[in-house]
Amino acid sequence: MLRNLELHCDRLFPVEPSVRGLARELYASVKGLPIISPHGHTDPRWFAGNETFGNATELLLVPDHYVFRMLYSQGVALEDLGVRNRQVDPRAAWRLFAERYGLFRGTPSRMWLDWVFAQVFGMGVQLCAETSDLYFDTITEMLATDAFRPRALFERYNIEVLATTESPLDTLEHHGAIRASGWQGRVITAYRPDPVVDPEFEGFRANLDAFSALTGEDCLTWEGYLAAHRQRRAFFATMGATSTDHGHPTAQTADLPLAEAKALFAKVVSGDFTAAEAELFRAQMLTEMAGMSLDDGLVMQIHPGSFRNHNAAVFERFGRDKGADIPTRTDFVHALKPLLDRYGNERDLSIILFTLDESVYARELAPLAGHYPCLKLGPAWWFHDSPEGMKRFRHATTETAGFYNTVGFNDDTRAFLSIPARHDVARRIDCSFLAQLVLEHRIEDWEAAELATDLSYNLAKKAYRL
Repeated sequence: MLRNLELHCDRLFPVEPSVRGLARELYASVKGLPIISPHGHTDPRWFAGNETFGNATELLLVPDHYVFRMLYSQGVALEDLGVRNRQVDPRAAWRLFAERYGLFRGTPSRMWLDWVFAQVFGMGVQLCAETSDLYFDTITEMLATDAFRPRALFERYNIEVLATTESPLDTLEHHGAIRASGWQGRVITAYRPDPVVDPEFEGFRANLDAFSALTGEDCLTWEGYLAAHRQRRAFFATMGATSTDHGHPTAQTADLPLAEAKALFAKVVSGDFTAAEAELFRAQMLTEMAGMSLDDGLVMQIHPGSFRNHNAAVFERFGRDKGADIPTRTDFVHALKPLLDRYGNERDLSIILFTLDESVYARELAPLAGHYPCLKLGPAWWFHDSPEGMKRFRHATTETAGFYNTVGFNDDTRAFLSIPARHDVARRIDCSFLAQLVLEHRIEDWEAAELATDLSYNLAKKAYRL
Protein backbone atom coordinates (compact mmCIF):
# COMPACT_ATOMS: atom_id res chain seq x y z
CA MET A 1 0.00 0.00 0.00
CA LEU A 2 1.43 3.36 -1.02
CA ARG A 3 1.30 6.11 1.60
CA ASN A 4 1.53 9.85 1.06
CA LEU A 5 4.67 11.72 2.09
CA GLU A 6 3.63 14.91 3.86
CA LEU A 7 5.69 17.26 6.03
CA HIS A 8 3.40 18.78 8.64
CA CYS A 9 3.93 22.53 8.97
CA ASP A 10 3.92 22.24 12.79
CA ARG A 11 6.31 19.31 13.04
CA LEU A 12 8.49 19.41 16.17
CA PHE A 13 6.51 22.28 17.70
CA PRO A 14 5.03 21.79 21.20
CA VAL A 15 1.62 20.20 21.58
CA GLU A 16 0.24 22.89 23.94
CA PRO A 17 -1.60 25.37 21.66
CA SER A 18 -0.34 28.68 23.05
CA VAL A 19 3.32 27.53 23.06
CA ARG A 20 2.90 26.08 19.60
CA GLY A 21 1.46 29.32 18.30
CA LEU A 22 4.38 31.40 19.57
CA ALA A 23 6.93 28.82 18.36
CA ARG A 24 5.32 29.03 14.93
CA GLU A 25 5.66 32.84 14.92
CA LEU A 26 9.30 32.75 16.02
CA TYR A 27 10.14 30.11 13.43
CA ALA A 28 8.50 32.14 10.66
CA SER A 29 10.86 35.00 11.50
CA VAL A 30 14.02 32.87 11.07
CA LYS A 31 13.16 30.08 8.62
CA GLY A 32 14.46 32.11 5.67
CA LEU A 33 17.72 33.26 7.23
CA PRO A 34 20.92 32.23 5.40
CA ILE A 35 22.60 29.04 6.54
CA ILE A 36 25.95 29.30 8.31
CA SER A 37 27.58 25.87 8.10
CA PRO A 38 30.92 26.42 9.88
CA HIS A 39 31.97 22.82 10.37
CA GLY A 40 31.31 19.75 8.24
CA HIS A 41 32.71 17.07 6.02
CA THR A 42 31.22 17.63 2.58
CA ASP A 43 33.58 17.09 -0.35
CA PRO A 44 35.10 20.29 -1.79
CA ARG A 45 35.46 18.52 -5.15
CA TRP A 46 31.71 18.84 -5.56
CA PHE A 47 31.93 22.62 -5.66
CA ALA A 48 35.26 22.79 -7.49
CA GLY A 49 34.13 20.76 -10.50
CA ASN A 50 30.39 21.43 -10.18
CA GLU A 51 29.72 18.12 -11.93
CA THR A 52 26.32 16.52 -11.68
CA PHE A 53 25.84 13.95 -8.94
CA GLY A 54 25.69 10.52 -10.50
CA ASN A 55 22.60 8.96 -8.96
CA ALA A 56 20.47 8.75 -5.82
CA THR A 57 22.73 6.18 -4.19
CA GLU A 58 25.88 8.19 -4.77
CA LEU A 59 24.43 11.32 -3.23
CA LEU A 60 22.13 10.14 -0.46
CA LEU A 61 23.29 6.70 0.63
CA VAL A 62 27.03 6.16 0.20
CA PRO A 63 28.28 9.33 2.01
CA ASP A 64 25.89 9.07 4.95
CA HIS A 65 27.17 6.87 7.77
CA TYR A 66 24.03 7.68 9.79
CA VAL A 67 22.14 5.70 7.15
CA PHE A 68 24.37 2.77 6.49
CA ARG A 69 25.24 2.13 10.16
CA MET A 70 21.54 1.40 10.77
CA LEU A 71 21.37 -0.89 7.74
CA TYR A 72 24.59 -2.65 8.79
CA SER A 73 23.12 -3.22 12.28
CA GLN A 74 20.30 -5.11 10.56
CA GLY A 75 22.61 -7.39 8.63
CA VAL A 76 23.08 -5.52 5.33
CA ALA A 77 26.66 -5.76 4.03
CA LEU A 78 28.33 -2.40 3.53
CA GLU A 79 29.74 -3.41 0.17
CA ASP A 80 26.20 -4.17 -1.03
CA LEU A 81 25.33 -0.54 -0.29
CA GLY A 82 28.18 0.74 -2.44
CA VAL A 83 30.57 1.53 0.41
CA ARG A 84 34.07 1.18 -1.03
CA ASN A 85 32.57 -0.89 -3.82
CA ARG A 86 32.23 0.73 -7.24
CA GLN A 87 31.09 -2.53 -8.79
CA VAL A 88 27.75 -2.57 -7.02
CA ASP A 89 24.62 -1.78 -9.01
CA PRO A 90 23.45 1.56 -7.49
CA ARG A 91 19.82 0.69 -8.16
CA ALA A 92 20.19 -2.58 -6.26
CA ALA A 93 21.89 -0.76 -3.37
CA TRP A 94 19.06 1.77 -3.27
CA ARG A 95 16.52 -1.05 -3.22
CA LEU A 96 18.16 -2.55 -0.13
CA PHE A 97 17.74 0.84 1.52
CA ALA A 98 14.16 1.37 0.36
CA GLU A 99 13.04 -2.07 1.49
CA ARG A 100 14.31 -1.29 4.99
CA TYR A 101 13.31 2.35 5.25
CA GLY A 102 10.99 1.47 8.12
CA LEU A 103 14.06 0.86 10.26
CA PHE A 104 14.52 4.61 10.48
CA ARG A 105 11.15 5.36 12.11
CA GLY A 106 11.62 7.80 14.96
CA THR A 107 15.22 8.63 14.09
CA PRO A 108 16.67 11.98 13.01
CA SER A 109 17.80 10.35 9.77
CA ARG A 110 14.18 9.64 8.86
CA MET A 111 13.29 13.27 9.48
CA TRP A 112 16.19 14.64 7.42
CA LEU A 113 15.63 12.22 4.57
CA ASP A 114 11.89 12.84 4.36
CA TRP A 115 12.64 16.58 4.21
CA VAL A 116 15.07 15.99 1.35
CA PHE A 117 12.68 13.70 -0.50
CA ALA A 118 9.75 16.10 -0.21
CA GLN A 119 11.40 19.53 -0.31
CA VAL A 120 14.28 18.92 -2.71
CA PHE A 121 12.89 16.27 -5.03
CA GLY A 122 9.15 16.78 -4.69
CA MET A 123 8.31 13.20 -3.80
CA GLY A 124 4.68 12.77 -2.75
CA VAL A 125 4.70 9.13 -1.65
CA GLN A 126 6.78 7.50 1.06
CA LEU A 127 9.91 5.52 0.26
CA CYS A 128 9.35 1.76 0.46
CA ALA A 129 10.01 -1.37 -1.58
CA GLU A 130 7.19 -0.54 -4.01
CA THR A 131 8.44 3.01 -4.64
CA SER A 132 12.14 2.19 -4.73
CA ASP A 133 12.49 2.44 -8.52
CA LEU A 134 10.28 5.54 -8.67
CA TYR A 135 12.53 7.27 -6.16
CA PHE A 136 15.76 6.12 -7.77
CA ASP A 137 14.69 7.15 -11.28
CA THR A 138 13.11 10.46 -10.27
CA ILE A 139 16.05 11.57 -8.12
CA THR A 140 18.68 10.38 -10.58
CA GLU A 141 16.97 12.15 -13.50
CA MET A 142 16.73 15.38 -11.53
CA LEU A 143 20.38 15.16 -10.49
CA ALA A 144 21.35 15.15 -14.17
CA THR A 145 19.95 18.67 -14.65
CA ASP A 146 21.75 21.96 -14.10
CA ALA A 147 19.37 22.93 -11.31
CA PHE A 148 20.74 20.10 -9.18
CA ARG A 149 24.44 20.68 -9.65
CA PRO A 150 26.30 21.30 -6.37
CA ARG A 151 26.63 25.07 -6.79
CA ALA A 152 22.99 25.49 -7.78
CA LEU A 153 21.84 23.56 -4.69
CA PHE A 154 24.22 25.59 -2.52
CA GLU A 155 22.56 28.78 -3.78
CA ARG A 156 19.03 27.37 -3.73
CA TYR A 157 19.23 26.66 -0.01
CA ASN A 158 20.78 30.03 0.81
CA ILE A 159 24.04 28.72 2.23
CA GLU A 160 26.10 31.77 3.08
CA VAL A 161 29.25 29.87 4.02
CA LEU A 162 30.18 26.20 4.21
CA ALA A 163 33.34 24.88 5.85
CA THR A 164 34.83 21.55 4.90
CA THR A 165 37.54 19.80 6.94
CA GLU A 166 40.97 18.85 5.61
CA SER A 167 44.20 17.35 6.88
CA PRO A 168 47.45 19.38 6.94
CA LEU A 169 48.65 16.98 4.23
CA ASP A 170 45.88 18.07 1.86
CA THR A 171 47.07 20.43 -0.89
CA LEU A 172 43.65 22.16 -0.90
CA GLU A 173 43.67 22.03 -4.70
CA HIS A 174 39.88 21.83 -4.79
CA HIS A 175 39.54 24.94 -2.68
CA GLY A 176 41.98 26.63 -5.02
CA ALA A 177 39.87 25.59 -7.99
CA ILE A 178 36.73 27.01 -6.34
CA ARG A 179 38.47 30.35 -5.91
CA ALA A 180 39.84 30.37 -9.44
CA SER A 181 36.42 29.58 -10.93
CA GLY A 182 34.94 32.98 -10.15
CA TRP A 183 31.91 31.40 -8.46
CA GLN A 184 30.77 33.55 -5.55
CA GLY A 185 29.75 30.72 -3.22
CA ARG A 186 31.82 30.75 -0.04
CA VAL A 187 33.31 27.31 0.61
CA ILE A 188 36.20 27.38 3.07
CA THR A 189 38.39 24.80 4.78
CA ALA A 190 39.22 23.96 8.40
CA TYR A 191 42.52 22.63 9.75
CA ARG A 192 42.17 19.07 11.11
CA PRO A 193 45.69 17.95 12.17
CA ASP A 194 44.82 14.51 13.61
CA PRO A 195 46.88 12.48 11.07
CA VAL A 196 50.07 14.25 12.17
CA VAL A 197 49.13 14.80 15.84
CA ASP A 198 47.85 11.39 16.91
CA PRO A 199 50.69 8.83 17.23
CA GLU A 200 48.10 6.04 17.01
CA PHE A 201 46.67 7.33 13.73
CA GLU A 202 47.40 4.83 10.95
CA GLY A 203 50.57 5.76 9.05
CA PHE A 204 51.59 8.42 11.58
CA ARG A 205 55.34 8.12 10.93
CA ALA A 206 54.89 8.21 7.16
CA ASN A 207 52.56 11.17 7.61
CA LEU A 208 55.37 13.06 9.35
CA ASP A 209 57.63 12.38 6.38
CA ALA A 210 54.94 13.71 4.05
CA PHE A 211 54.52 16.71 6.36
CA SER A 212 58.25 17.42 6.02
CA ALA A 213 58.16 17.11 2.23
CA LEU A 214 55.14 19.41 1.97
CA THR A 215 56.46 22.17 4.23
CA GLY A 216 60.23 21.95 3.77
CA GLU A 217 60.55 21.67 7.56
CA ASP A 218 62.22 18.81 9.39
CA CYS A 219 59.15 17.37 11.07
CA LEU A 220 61.20 14.77 12.91
CA THR A 221 62.47 17.55 15.17
CA TRP A 222 60.24 19.31 17.69
CA GLU A 223 61.07 22.77 16.37
CA GLY A 224 60.57 21.80 12.74
CA TYR A 225 57.34 19.96 13.55
CA LEU A 226 55.79 22.97 15.26
CA ALA A 227 57.02 25.29 12.50
CA ALA A 228 55.33 23.04 9.92
CA HIS A 229 52.02 23.36 11.75
CA ARG A 230 52.32 27.12 11.82
CA GLN A 231 53.10 27.18 8.10
CA ARG A 232 50.16 24.98 7.13
CA ARG A 233 47.76 26.85 9.40
CA ALA A 234 48.76 30.07 7.66
CA PHE A 235 48.20 28.44 4.26
CA PHE A 236 44.78 27.14 5.33
CA ALA A 237 43.90 30.66 6.44
CA THR A 238 44.68 31.95 2.93
CA MET A 239 42.10 29.42 1.71
CA GLY A 240 39.47 30.86 4.00
CA ALA A 241 39.97 28.76 7.13
CA THR A 242 38.82 30.45 10.33
CA SER A 243 38.98 27.35 12.53
CA THR A 244 40.87 24.23 13.50
CA ASP A 245 39.32 20.93 14.57
CA HIS A 246 40.67 18.25 16.89
CA GLY A 247 39.05 14.84 17.09
CA HIS A 248 40.90 13.41 20.08
CA PRO A 249 39.70 10.40 22.08
CA THR A 250 39.62 12.53 25.24
CA ALA A 251 39.80 16.19 26.20
CA GLN A 252 43.08 15.64 28.03
CA THR A 253 45.56 18.53 27.86
CA ALA A 254 49.12 18.95 29.16
CA ASP A 255 51.65 21.74 29.51
CA LEU A 256 55.03 20.05 29.67
CA PRO A 257 58.37 21.80 30.14
CA LEU A 258 60.21 22.16 26.83
CA ALA A 259 62.73 19.40 27.53
CA GLU A 260 59.99 16.91 28.42
CA ALA A 261 57.93 17.84 25.35
CA LYS A 262 60.94 17.31 23.08
CA ALA A 263 61.73 13.96 24.70
CA LEU A 264 58.12 12.82 24.35
CA PHE A 265 58.10 13.86 20.69
CA ALA A 266 61.28 11.81 20.08
CA LYS A 267 59.52 8.77 21.53
CA VAL A 268 56.43 9.04 19.37
CA VAL A 269 58.57 9.63 16.28
CA SER A 270 60.59 6.49 17.05
CA GLY A 271 57.44 4.38 17.17
CA ASP A 272 58.46 3.00 20.56
CA PHE A 273 55.77 4.50 22.78
CA THR A 274 52.99 3.35 25.08
CA ALA A 275 49.30 4.18 24.83
CA ALA A 276 49.74 6.52 27.82
CA GLU A 277 52.56 8.35 26.03
CA ALA A 278 50.43 8.69 22.91
CA GLU A 279 47.67 10.22 25.03
CA LEU A 280 50.14 12.58 26.70
CA PHE A 281 51.43 13.71 23.32
CA ARG A 282 47.90 14.43 22.06
CA ALA A 283 47.28 16.31 25.31
CA GLN A 284 50.39 18.43 24.83
CA MET A 285 49.44 19.19 21.25
CA LEU A 286 46.03 20.56 22.27
CA THR A 287 47.84 23.11 24.41
CA GLU A 288 50.34 23.84 21.62
CA MET A 289 47.45 24.35 19.20
CA ALA A 290 45.71 26.68 21.65
CA GLY A 291 48.87 28.80 21.73
CA MET A 292 48.97 28.87 17.93
CA SER A 293 45.29 29.88 17.82
CA LEU A 294 46.03 32.76 20.15
CA ASP A 295 48.72 33.86 17.69
CA ASP A 296 46.91 33.38 14.37
CA GLY A 297 43.27 33.85 15.40
CA LEU A 298 41.93 30.49 14.22
CA VAL A 299 39.03 29.30 16.35
CA MET A 300 39.80 25.96 18.02
CA GLN A 301 37.21 23.17 18.05
CA ILE A 302 37.69 20.13 20.31
CA HIS A 303 35.56 17.06 19.49
CA PRO A 304 36.48 14.43 22.12
CA GLY A 305 34.74 11.41 23.55
CA SER A 306 34.44 9.04 20.63
CA PHE A 307 35.92 5.56 20.48
CA ARG A 308 36.53 5.79 16.77
CA ASN A 309 36.45 2.75 14.51
CA HIS A 310 35.25 0.51 17.34
CA ASN A 311 34.52 -2.33 14.89
CA ALA A 312 38.02 -3.50 14.03
CA ALA A 313 36.88 -5.73 11.15
CA VAL A 314 34.94 -2.90 9.49
CA PHE A 315 37.87 -0.52 9.97
CA GLU A 316 40.31 -2.99 8.44
CA ARG A 317 38.10 -3.61 5.44
CA PHE A 318 36.46 -0.24 4.82
CA GLY A 319 38.55 2.36 6.66
CA ARG A 320 37.51 5.27 8.83
CA ASP A 321 34.10 6.84 9.30
CA LYS A 322 31.96 3.84 8.52
CA GLY A 323 29.43 4.18 11.30
CA ALA A 324 31.36 2.33 14.03
CA ASP A 325 32.31 5.28 16.23
CA ILE A 326 30.88 4.93 19.76
CA PRO A 327 30.54 7.61 22.49
CA THR A 328 32.55 7.29 25.69
CA ARG A 329 32.58 8.99 29.09
CA THR A 330 34.50 12.27 28.94
CA ASP A 331 36.06 14.42 31.64
CA PHE A 332 36.55 18.13 30.96
CA VAL A 333 37.13 19.74 34.37
CA HIS A 334 40.40 17.96 35.11
CA ALA A 335 41.36 17.27 31.50
CA LEU A 336 41.32 20.91 30.40
CA LYS A 337 42.98 22.30 33.55
CA PRO A 338 46.56 22.45 32.15
CA LEU A 339 45.43 24.27 29.00
CA LEU A 340 43.16 26.62 30.94
CA ASP A 341 45.87 27.38 33.49
CA ARG A 342 47.96 28.59 30.58
CA TYR A 343 45.42 30.21 28.28
CA GLY A 344 41.98 30.13 29.91
CA ASN A 345 41.83 33.85 30.66
CA GLU A 346 42.83 34.97 27.17
CA ARG A 347 39.91 36.94 25.74
CA ASP A 348 41.35 36.77 22.22
CA LEU A 349 41.40 32.97 22.23
CA SER A 350 38.24 31.08 21.22
CA ILE A 351 37.82 27.37 21.99
CA ILE A 352 34.57 25.58 21.17
CA LEU A 353 33.90 22.40 23.16
CA PHE A 354 31.76 19.53 21.91
CA THR A 355 30.84 16.31 23.68
CA LEU A 356 29.15 12.99 23.14
CA ASP A 357 28.77 12.57 26.91
CA GLU A 358 25.54 14.36 27.82
CA SER A 359 26.13 13.74 31.52
CA VAL A 360 28.71 16.54 31.56
CA TYR A 361 26.50 19.30 30.11
CA ALA A 362 25.27 20.70 33.43
CA ARG A 363 28.01 19.36 35.69
CA GLU A 364 31.11 20.41 33.70
CA LEU A 365 30.66 22.12 30.35
CA ALA A 366 28.12 24.81 31.25
CA PRO A 367 30.03 25.89 34.39
CA LEU A 368 33.33 25.98 32.48
CA ALA A 369 31.93 28.00 29.58
CA GLY A 370 30.03 30.17 32.04
CA HIS A 371 33.34 31.28 33.54
CA TYR A 372 36.35 31.07 31.20
CA PRO A 373 36.47 33.84 28.56
CA CYS A 374 38.04 31.56 25.96
CA LEU A 375 35.39 28.80 26.10
CA LYS A 376 32.14 28.37 24.18
CA LEU A 377 29.87 25.33 23.91
CA GLY A 378 29.29 23.67 20.58
CA PRO A 379 25.76 22.41 19.89
CA ALA A 380 24.41 18.93 20.50
CA TRP A 381 26.65 16.79 18.29
CA TRP A 382 26.52 13.58 16.30
CA PHE A 383 24.39 11.04 18.15
CA HIS A 384 22.66 13.94 19.91
CA ASP A 385 22.11 16.03 16.77
CA SER A 386 18.42 15.26 17.14
CA PRO A 387 15.23 16.91 18.43
CA GLU A 388 15.48 15.37 21.89
CA GLY A 389 19.25 15.88 22.02
CA MET A 390 18.87 19.57 21.18
CA LYS A 391 16.23 19.98 23.88
CA ARG A 392 18.42 18.26 26.48
CA PHE A 393 21.33 20.53 25.52
CA ARG A 394 19.29 23.72 25.99
CA HIS A 395 17.72 22.56 29.25
CA ALA A 396 21.05 21.44 30.74
CA THR A 397 23.25 24.38 29.73
CA THR A 398 21.17 27.56 29.48
CA GLU A 399 20.71 28.31 33.17
CA THR A 400 24.47 28.23 33.83
CA ALA A 401 26.13 29.26 30.55
CA GLY A 402 23.30 31.29 29.05
CA PHE A 403 22.69 31.40 25.33
CA TYR A 404 25.63 33.62 24.48
CA ASN A 405 28.30 31.17 25.61
CA THR A 406 27.01 28.78 22.95
CA VAL A 407 27.62 29.00 19.21
CA GLY A 408 24.29 28.37 17.52
CA PHE A 409 24.07 25.31 15.31
CA ASN A 410 26.43 23.52 12.97
CA ASP A 411 25.45 20.49 10.98
CA ASP A 412 28.70 18.44 10.90
CA THR A 413 27.64 16.21 8.01
CA ARG A 414 28.96 14.46 4.92
CA ALA A 415 25.48 14.33 3.40
CA PHE A 416 25.17 17.63 1.53
CA LEU A 417 21.40 17.86 1.30
CA SER A 418 20.94 17.11 4.98
CA ILE A 419 22.43 20.55 5.73
CA PRO A 420 19.23 22.56 5.14
CA ALA A 421 17.18 19.75 6.68
CA ARG A 422 19.24 19.80 9.89
CA HIS A 423 19.17 23.58 10.18
CA ASP A 424 15.39 23.48 9.80
CA VAL A 425 15.16 21.03 12.71
CA ALA A 426 17.47 23.15 14.88
CA ARG A 427 15.48 26.33 14.22
CA ARG A 428 12.20 24.62 15.06
CA ILE A 429 13.55 23.18 18.31
CA ASP A 430 15.15 26.44 19.44
CA CYS A 431 12.01 28.42 18.65
CA SER A 432 9.98 25.95 20.66
CA PHE A 433 12.35 26.27 23.62
CA LEU A 434 12.19 30.07 23.45
CA ALA A 435 8.40 30.06 23.22
CA GLN A 436 8.22 28.03 26.42
CA LEU A 437 10.45 30.55 28.23
CA VAL A 438 8.23 33.43 27.10
CA LEU A 439 5.00 31.80 28.23
CA GLU A 440 6.59 30.95 31.58
CA HIS A 441 7.42 34.69 31.82
CA ARG A 442 11.14 33.99 32.05
CA ILE A 443 12.01 36.16 29.04
CA GLU A 444 10.06 38.74 27.05
CA ASP A 445 8.66 38.07 23.59
CA TRP A 446 11.00 40.63 22.01
CA GLU A 447 13.97 38.89 23.65
CA ALA A 448 12.84 35.57 22.21
CA ALA A 449 12.68 37.15 18.74
CA GLU A 450 16.24 38.43 19.08
CA LEU A 451 17.43 35.10 20.43
CA ALA A 452 15.80 33.17 17.60
CA THR A 453 17.85 35.16 15.09
CA ASP A 454 21.00 34.85 17.17
CA LEU A 455 20.68 31.08 17.59
CA SER A 456 19.84 30.55 13.92
CA TYR A 457 22.44 32.85 12.40
CA ASN A 458 24.38 35.44 14.41
CA LEU A 459 26.06 33.28 17.06
CA ALA A 460 27.66 30.86 14.59
CA LYS A 461 28.83 33.71 12.38
CA LYS A 462 30.41 35.49 15.32
CA ALA A 463 31.88 32.42 17.04
CA TYR A 464 33.60 31.19 13.89
CA ARG A 465 34.77 34.69 12.94
CA LEU A 466 32.95 34.60 9.63
